[in-house]
Amino acid sequence: MTESHTTPFFLGIDVGGTNVKVGIVADDGTVIARASVPTDAVKGPDNGVRQMAQASQQALKQASLTTDQICAVGLATPGTMDIPAGLLLDPPNLPGWQNYPVRQKVEEALGRPTILQNDANAAAYGEYWAGSASEADSLVFFTLGTGLGGGLIVDDTIVQGEHSHGSELGHTIIEMDCGRLCKTGQYGTLEAYCSATSLIERFHEAMDEGRQSSVSDRMDDVTALSPLLMAEEAEKGDELASELILEMARCLGTATTSIVHVIDPTMVLLGGAMTFGRHETRIGREFLSRVQEEFRRRAFPVLAEKVTIDYAALGGNAGFIGAAGCARRAVLRGMI
Repeated sequence: MTESHTTPFFLGIDVGGTNVKVGIVADDGTVIARASVPTDAVKGPDNGVRQMAQASQQALKQASLTTDQICAVGLATPGTMDIPAGLLLDPPNLPGWQNYPVRQKVEEALGRPTILQNDANAAAYGEYWAGSASEADSLVFFTLGTGLGGGLIVDDTIVQGEHSHGSELGHTIIEMDCGRLCKTGQYGTLEAYCSATSLIERFHEAMDEGRQSSVSDRMDDVTALSPLLMAEEAEKGDELASELILEMARCLGTATTSIVHVIDPTMVLLGGAMTFGRHETRIGREFLSRVQEEFRRRAFPVLAEKVTIDYAALGGNAGFIGAAGCARRAVLRGMI
């Protein structure tokens, strides 16, 4: 299976609150094997590392490779962390994993040099290395999901910052007064306006105000309110669902303008689980168009003309591909 692929090989691990995704990636960015297992986060971090090792062995077997044939491992995890020290500090969706030396533990479990990176930064690097931004010099990347994450890449450098908390785009302030409350306790953040959590909250608020929607007709004990359900009804013409989705796009376009003015990137990509069908649906195309329109309305003319805004390409694979890419980058720079 591996003869036609470019060596060396890198292993990328993307740790989520629900699943661990692992992929073996060739030097040219091609995925040659992948596996996924439950994180079982509530069983603790040591068990989580065993799950990572299990998924890694499944991927290695699929690719007919041994661990010794892996050049390095990239590990992408959520939450607050100390990247140079390899520590998870207090990840909210990994209960009991506080102050855990996750890089060291994974390195010991797999016997290969390992680097740690924030999951959103890793996904951004995946798109930069092997996805929609592979021809770009710099990138702003948004991950739209339950929350809102992001990553900034400038000239092959991940903007992770002095304290491992750079590129936290979801915490950009877009409303100074009377802003919506974010789950972090801050008011007016982008995440408070552009996340699945926020979209659902705003739908309930609209219903409490007496608005009507076909979305509510589909909600029962089996079918819960979700962005996917709202997107499906918006696609059919539901006014409220369309209004809320496109208002979210307007807020995202506003924040995009501020971030673009800071780093002047080649392109901006929208990824994550909540992209409303991307180019394949009318509401997905309208969402992207509204982001672009708001950006063009607010940005410097030269930026409005030259910066590309589009959907990302790698989907749910971006995290482990980017983690593998970060490992490759570390090897090329002599960091491991």
